[in-house]
Amino acid sequence: MRNVTLEAVFLHPITQRYLKRSGVAHAIAVAEHAFVLAEQYHVNPDHATKAALLHDVGHYTWYREGKWDYDMYRKNDIHAIKGASRAHKLLIRIGEDRQVAKEIAVAILLHTDSYLPTGELQLKPLQQVVHLADEADEESGGNHHYRRIDDKVALERVQLLDKKIEQWLRMNGMKHII
Repeated sequence: MRNVTLEAVFLHPITQRYLKRSGVAHAIAVAEHAFVLAEQYHVNPDHATKAALLHDVGHYTWYREGKWDYDMYRKNDIHAIKGASRAHKLLIRIGEDRQVAKEIAVAILLHTDSYLPTGELQLKPLQQVVHLADEADEESGGNHHYRRIDDKVALERVQLLDKKIEQWLRMNGMKHII
């Protein structure tokens, strides 16, 4: 049984504040990719979709002379660090299991290597799912953060993911949970 639905996470004012900054359409698309990848990687789709939905809540904008400066952003980015902290605090606040909240936060922390020293990390399956789901929706120059989605459509897509997660959990029980 889930403590918190994806819809509850999505509708929370803190989530809305930061998703509007980083791109609601991108966050939902990444959550949808994560749901599909979760089965392949034997990961709980509830955890995967929550981490994917929240993966960019640490974003802030880098502007120079009134224009988005993608190069400056890439050079100075720590959004995964900030996002992991924000997501963990939010999930605990709305009643998520503490261990699940920690696993989700770590997956958010490791969804990108843009701030890490060069070298290869050994990602756990949940971390790999969020990383791959994010890559699947990326566009050059960060354009994926600027796609628009109607609020009603966004909520409908999140509600559909919740239904799919519930169905998956009923059919699979807890045997694939990581």
